[in-house]
Amino acid sequence: MTRITLEQRIAASPAAVYAYLTDAEKWRSWQGERAEITAEPGGIFSMVMGNGMNARGQFVSLEPDRLVSFTWGWVDQPGIPPGWTLVEIALESIEEGTLGRVTHSSGSPDEAPMQEMRWRHYLPRLAIAASGRDPGPDPGPG
Repeated sequence: MTRITLEQRIAASPAAVYAYLTDAEKWRSWQGERAEITAEPGGIFSMVMGNGMNARGQFVSLEPDRLVSFTWGWVDQPGIPPGWTLVEIALESIEEGTLGRVTHSSGSPDEAPMQEMRWRHYLPRLAIAASGRDPGPDPGPG
């Protein structure tokens, strides 16, 4: 199992950040062009990126204002099918707002560099959106 972990300071409360992880319209503001989210264990997570790729999985666990975890994979990429990886986003209250910690785990070490590149692109966009600003159109990572 390969695992990457990245952190992002966010100038917003954990409750505000949690909303951007569990509401489709808010998710879409920082990542992707379309999203379908049913924020409950076993609920659907589906997002279409700007390049047309469709990520899909399901929610594993949700702890309001503290943790969101879901499976992740690509509908149109056979090597990383839906449910192939696990994303855990922990939210910790800090003086400046929230410390978001993403841990992305997968069965293939070859995927880690791409996952890290994507999260290094998207975590700052999440921080901008959750703090009430507009991150602008998503050019995609890299």
